[in-house]
Formats: sequence, C-alpha cells, structure tokens
Amino acid sequence: MRPIRPLLAAASVAAALALTATACGPTEDNAGGDPAASASQSADGKITIPEDLKDRLKEHGIDLDKWKNGEWKNWDKDTWLREAKDFVNPIIEDLWDPDRMREAEEPERPVEDGDISGDDGVTDPTPEPVEAQPVAAPYHSGVPEAGKVLFDGPQGPMVCSATVVKDPANPGKSNLVWTAGHCVHAGKSGGWYRNIAFVPSYNDSGKSTAELEKAPREEVAPYGVWWGDWAQTSEQWINEGATTGGQGAPYDFAVIHVTPEKGGNGKSLEETVGSALPVEFAAPATQKIASMTATGYPAAPPFDGQKMFQCKDKPGRLSIKAGQPTMHRIGCTMTGGSSGGGWVAQGKDGKPALVSNTSIGPVTAGWLAGPRLGAEAKGVYEEVSKKFAGQ
Repeated sequence: MRPIRPLLAAASVAAALALTATACGPTEDNAGGDPAASASQSADGKITIPEDLKDRLKEHGIDLDKWKNGEWKNWDKDTWLREAKDFVNPIIEDLWDPDRMREAEEPERPVEDGDISGDDGVTDPTPEPVEAQPVAAPYHSGVPEAGKVLFDGPQGPMVCSATVVKDPANPGKSNLVWTAGHCVHAGKSGGWYRNIAFVPSYNDSGKSTAELEKAPREEVAPYGVWWGDWAQTSEQWINEGATTGGQGAPYDFAVIHVTPEKGGNGKSLEETVGSALPVEFAAPATQKIASMTATGYPAAPPFDGQKMFQCKDKPGRLSIKAGQPTMHRIGCTMTGGSSGGGWVAQGKDGKPALVSNTSIGPVTAGWLAGPRLGAEAKGVYEEVSKKFAGQ
C-alpha cells in the first residue's frame, strides 16, 4: 500500500525473472515483442535463453552474465529501463532465499500532506477502521490464490501482495498473477523494478518471524518461487504514478505472467495451487456492493510482513483527481506490504471474483483504497492473456 498522509513507498518486494514484458492498455500495437522469446527450462531445471532474447538484452546494454553477477544492482538512470516495451527481468536462481524473502520490507518515502480528494467525482465519508484479522493457517486451505510478490528497487528488496487469476486463453492452466502497478514499476520517477517473483501461500503454516529464521525454503515457499517473464501495467501508472498524493492510483494495477524458477513439474501456477480467481471488470457501482474482502501480507508496523491478514467491509467511494475514476475504499488497518493484494466480492454468477487491489491508504492505517477495474484494466489483462495463448 502507498500511504498518503504521510505517504510511504510502494510496498517493497524482491527478485523476479522476466525476460521481456510490456505495460499497455487495450491497444492493437504492442511494442513488447513475442512472448515466445521467453526463457524456457529443461527437465533438469536449467534455464535456456533464446539467442534473440539475448540480443534484445544486449540492445539495452545488458550483459546477462554481468547482470546475474550483480549488475542488476546498478540503478543509474541510464540502466533503469522505463518504457513499457523495455521490461527485462532475467531469472537468477536462488536469489530469493528464505532470509531475503523474510527481510524484504516497505521503506519509508517522503511525506506529503494535503487533501487527496479531487474537486470532481464523489468521496464518501471516511470509513471506520476495520481491524485486520489473521488468516487461519494453513493459508492455502482458505485463500489458495493469495501470495507475495518480491522485487528489488533502489532501496533494496521489497514486498507486495498478489493473487492468482484465471487466464481466458488457458482455461484451468493460468500463469497470471494480479497485483498493483506500483509493485512492478516506479511510475513517473523511475522504471521497471527487478527480480520480480511470486510466492504463493508464503509462510503457509503461519510461522513466527523467529521460526522462519530456521525454516527451509520448502516451508517458506511450499508451492515454489515463480518468476515473472512478462509484466504489464497501465500507461497511466507509468506516466503519472507517484509515491505521494495518490497520483496514478485509479490506474494502479498490473498483471504478471510467471514461470517456475526451477522447471517445475509441467503444471501451471493454477494447477499447482489448485485455484485461480476470475476478474470482474463490470462490477456493480460501489454503493451497490454489499462487501469486499481485502487480503495481504502487511509489512509496516505493527505487522512484520510474515503473516497473511484480511479485512472485510462495505465499500465507499474515493475521488482522487477530477476526470479520473473514483476508487473503492474500505475500512482496514493493514499497512504497507498489503499493496497489490486482491479485493474479492460476489461476481455476477454469485461466486467470488477479484474486483480490485490494494493501492493506497493513510499512514494511520485506518482504511485502504483500490482502483475500479474498467476498460484500461481489462485491456492490460487481455493483452497478457493473448500473448501467452496456448502456451
């Protein structure tokens, strides 16, 4: 979550392997390239990188060997790839070890005060805080779609929350993950984050931080580590997104296509975790929704990012900027690190569906706000699905 008064940084997260990716809305022309150029894995888990992909990396001045050996830590302006078509994220095996996963956190960012409500649209009264409730372990039993997104930024390893969602092009075999745009891209002040990876059911047994210090990777990440080989967010987030004031928040969503770090067993992410949520892009008006449930791994105090929590509340409306969509808002005490976590409500068929994701909230942690998912979000989702159709 990106708190507003004062505002904290985009929720931190660490490493991911994405070799090419793009962020775009529902446009016909895509400069991101052919997803067939993604790295593949042999039965022994070795990473095979196509020559054309190596050439694409070289176009950005990236030497793959140097990158894997630490060059990815260079955040100079010229090496921080920004444009939608420039996303590159090579897999670095075992980069996300249990210690690095556990230590990923949400760093503080500059404070900005002021009224975030726009002069157009509607903002309902601030909701009463809803105390975040711990999810019963094992998390996979109740919320198998939820997990953590890890990534690296200039401040170090960072963490967000995310949700496995269905892929219309690959029914029953989705490799798509829904999160916030600020969990993959820094917005107008920066570029794509690096080493982006998804860990479904992180710390599934709900161990304490002290217990996790001695836990093997198989317990911390029981369903494996899945690297992003493609990512898309909205052009609005890339051009407007900021860590203060809520800029870009109405378009703060992203879709990541993932692949297992070490080859896996031939099963998709959806098959591996046993579930994926549909995404509802035509949900009823906010005031007609009875309740929404937000799930995440809050990392800022009083939480430590190691356990999963939820908040359930009837949503209200929040207007950030004139001319932009209003956002959903619920009472919730979850803090930074819960960013990107899915908001679930009853879909048209009466079954649970993802209708938003955590984007912003105040440092006082009394509420959360998430974007309404409309045409732009649907365009991002469909572009990623289409690129990996039949794969």
